[in-house]
Amino acid sequence: MLRFTRVRSALVMTGVASLLLATSVTAGAASTTGVYNAAAAKMVPASLKGKVLQVATDATYPPDEMMSGSTMIGFDVDLMKAIGTTLGLKINETNVTFDSIIAGIQAGKYQVGNSSFTDTKARQASVNFVDYFQAGEGVYAKSSSNAKFTGLMSFCGLTVAVETGTTEQSDAVATAKKCPASKKLTVLPYPTQTSANLAVSSGRAAVGFVDSQVAGYIVSQAKGAFKLVGKAIKVAPYGIATSKSAAGKGLALAIQKALQVMMANGTYNAILAKWGVTAGALPANKIILNGATS
Repeated sequence: MLRFTRVRSALVMTGVASLLLATSVTAGAASTTGVYNAAAAKMVPASLKGKVLQVATDATYPPDEMMSGSTMIGFDVDLMKAIGTTLGLKINETNVTFDSIIAGIQAGKYQVGNSSFTDTKARQASVNFVDYFQAGEGVYAKSSSNAKFTGLMSFCGLTVAVETGTTEQSDAVATAKKCPASKKLTVLPYPTQTSANLAVSSGRAAVGFVDSQVAGYIVSQAKGAFKLVGKAIKVAPYGIATSKSAAGKGLALAIQKALQVMMANGTYNAILAKWGVTAGALPANKIILNGATS
């Protein structure tokens, strides 16, 4: 993840998840649930056929992944379910903390990490990524804030809230080392995006730093409490993660094929349209394995 918020704080309307479900629409006549494709299913490694695919997700990040009561929803969740249908696989998606997902994949606890991961070279050392979306890093603040953002060095002199284990945390920490002593940057990491949002609303942090489409969602649901600051930076691909094992590589290639099939039959775009995130759609030639260059 460049890698919002559980729908429970006073800053984000209670019931946003149900509101989204009530108002979301499918683009055109295309399915948002996927259609089985024999050619794609044939690519699933033999060791995984007939088994339930264990998928790890940090469901605190609307509109990508979040909880509605006991049900996990979001565009990432819909995509993963449609991938399972396309490949003829059953999916068990488990809600876990973001920074435990890659370790869980490496330990064999999960076959897939589906949680708005930014595909980076550093992460590729631990897992494979199938790129499926793109987002940048965005900044939000209280509506009364005078904060400005024109790039990472704009954070110097501020306190910045981030979710632990995210690209935003890494970038903010790296920037802090470059700030002059007279304009110290303080980075406040929190285990969930909800907690980071509360830090901004309470004034503990001047700004929040999060994926661009999530920042937009936070602001849109905050009833005027938050505003976007500046423009998104460092637009990069999201990837669905699998292990570096032979089976993990085979599964990644099957997921890539499923996504290509879903793009061709309209399922991919229908799901993104349902959640209002079509601006992050990748073109067909960018649905690739380990596409990050940095």
